[in-house]
Amino acid sequence: MKTKFSHYRQGFTLVEIMIVVAIIALLASIAVPGFLRARKRSQASRILNDLRLIDGACDMYAIETNKATGSPVAVTDWTNYLKKGTNLYLTGKDILGNSYGQQTVDRIPSVPTGSRTALSDVTDSAFWSPYN
Repeated sequence: MKTKFSHYRQGFTLVEIMIVVAIIALLASIAVPGFLRARKRSQASRILNDLRLIDGACDMYAIETNKATGSPVAVTDWTNYLKKGTNLYLTGKDILGNSYGQQTVDRIPSVPTGSRTALSDVTDSAFWSPYN
């Protein structure tokens, strides 16, 4: 039995494919800035949480070592009161690589200047309160 093959092929034209690509590019251009903003906002939240942990670690250090208000707390001292193996414990730096540095007993830690500058487009001063 002999079968006939049709020379007529169905498919997409170049114009149709280009329209689909243009629509995908348009959707991507809408979604990517929102994703980047959400990423920066989550980094800022992580820094805020790190500051809370540092504040508690400095308080525990001061209580256990009988340090007075205003006494300096070295990075190696306050990191000993954090969960072992975490990035903050190992480096004493934030997610952007800026150091939190030496702290002071009974003084609220502050946001590293480099981090505040890098995240200024997604945060304001009210976001960082009370860690200004």
